[in-house]
Amino acid sequence: MSCTLTSIFASLPRTTRGQPIVLGADPKGKTFLYTNGNSVFIRNIEDPSQCEVYTEHATTVQCAKYSPSGSYIASADSHGKVRIWGADNKEHLLKNEFQPFSGCIKDLAWTSDNQRIIVGGEGKEKFGHVFSADAGNSVGEISGMTKAINSVDFKPTRPFRAITGSEDNAVSYFEGPPFKWKTTMSNHEKFVHVVRYSPDGEKFASGAADGRVILYDGKTGERLSELGSPAAHTGSIYGLCWDPTSRFILTTSGDKTAKIWDITTGSAVQTYPFGTDLKDQQVGCLWSGNHIISVSLSGQIAYLNQNDQRPTRIIRGHNKSITALTIARNGNQGTKIFSGSHDGLVVRWSVDGREMNNVIGDNHTNQVQSLASNSRGLVASIGLDDTLRLINSSWESYDRMEKLPGQPRDIAISESNVVFIACGSAICMYREQQGILVTHPLPYEATSIAISPQGTQLAVGGKDNKTHIFNVDGTALTVLREIEQRDSVTRVAYSPDGRFFASADNMKNITLYQLPNYEPISRDMWRYHAATITGLAFSPDGKKLASVAIDTHLMIHQTENISKVTQVKGAHPLNPVTCLAWLDNDILLTGGNDCCLRKWTVKC
Repeated sequence: MSCTLTSIFASLPRTTRGQPIVLGADPKGKTFLYTNGNSVFIRNIEDPSQCEVYTEHATTVQCAKYSPSGSYIASADSHGKVRIWGADNKEHLLKNEFQPFSGCIKDLAWTSDNQRIIVGGEGKEKFGHVFSADAGNSVGEISGMTKAINSVDFKPTRPFRAITGSEDNAVSYFEGPPFKWKTTMSNHEKFVHVVRYSPDGEKFASGAADGRVILYDGKTGERLSELGSPAAHTGSIYGLCWDPTSRFILTTSGDKTAKIWDITTGSAVQTYPFGTDLKDQQVGCLWSGNHIISVSLSGQIAYLNQNDQRPTRIIRGHNKSITALTIARNGNQGTKIFSGSHDGLVVRWSVDGREMNNVIGDNHTNQVQSLASNSRGLVASIGLDDTLRLINSSWESYDRMEKLPGQPRDIAISESNVVFIACGSAICMYREQQGILVTHPLPYEATSIAISPQGTQLAVGGKDNKTHIFNVDGTALTVLREIEQRDSVTRVAYSPDGRFFASADNMKNITLYQLPNYEPISRDMWRYHAATITGLAFSPDGKKLASVAIDTHLMIHQTENISKVTQVKGAHPLNPVTCLAWLDNDILLTGGNDCCLRKWTVKC
């Protein structure tokens, strides 16, 4: 049996309030770069559903940029490491790794001859460094600032020049190579967040927390003019980039707008309003060929048009750990994927990942703990805000919310639209048609829950080292049997065809049972995970059982040949896998702490 990764539903950029993010543009105009966690995302700019992920950094990656030739990418992390790796091959082979200084690197840039790299950030001994991309030796000294560097850039034409923007409100100008300090411009009144040279090298611009954009001569560093009056924006400027002709500048700001400026007149020729919510602040931007991109504090990526204030496309998704996943099927609505994340967001995806929309309304205020659905189109979520929320029949928004008596752990939905929730030392049952919440107390703490395909039996995993099987009659529960386990039960699952039942315990054991008598089949055989199992799911035909765990691995077990197991180690590299769901008998989805969904093709 084989298990092959076929596509990735990519994370959005990770954002932090008050901090700019760095986007990188492919010189060939085909892809763009951003970071989230220890990953660098390479997305096709025309079709963002096409994505590659680089995951070789051991800590949080802060920025990534293409070399001017487009052959290499340099990425830098919060521990001060710079990795230079191949951009034009699937393996992304490492060329070099250097550590310019010890501390967080916030931005980097290449010289146009692909030979030198400048980095800036917050080191323990210095704030910037410039070095050879081949040997790592120093080619100058970046000094003259008294606080952390937020942004760096090189003049793209000879003679080379370097600029930095720092938290001492200054823009510093360097000549070289070897690069040495020439002058410092203290025209801003607050942190300088971004500095960028124009593509022709004739000018450069700085944007700062004071909302001002100042233009300088690219060869001398002399101040030329300022955009807007009295300032370009009423909030901090976090993003700034030039168009390919060096005539226009795109700026993004905490005032929840992006603007395009004509530098010959110093006035804005287009303003893009994004809303009034805090998450509508714009924290980064990119202008690559005909594509104009702005990124909001929510991580959403908006494609802009010079002739229209409204975005032509918005890329949505998660930028926090994905914690829950379900597949919803309905004759009228088709099949959709629902995923929930650590920040309480639920996203609805098309099967191919090309369309995505946030479920709107009264969202969870804390982590989405679990999602469930049935074949009648009912979708429900539970969260660590101790609530149950039902998504309406059109799958666009939340329909209703119920406060739960405790913190929920797991959820299941029967075909008769009864919602079952493992909630502390109780099972909560909610009948969707009647809107009634019934609580069934337990003498143990429930950890997981599953409903049989017929809706007549309910399995509840407990911290008492037992799996409890109940007969279900409406919302009345009667104990049918108790199955002893070796440790507390972490997950339970029924096969959709009604032939099998499976449970996983805290000792990483998975046991397969034959129904209807719950006779164990795989005891002492399925123990392949090295950490807590976070998800179990049967394929629709019951022939495969998939499991995922904190150990980053995915396992595919065969129910009719229990000695056969397919191991996918590092299914979500360096990140725990938190949830999974089968799209059909051969296609599996997994979600993890890398904020991505991954689609797998499983063939016997």
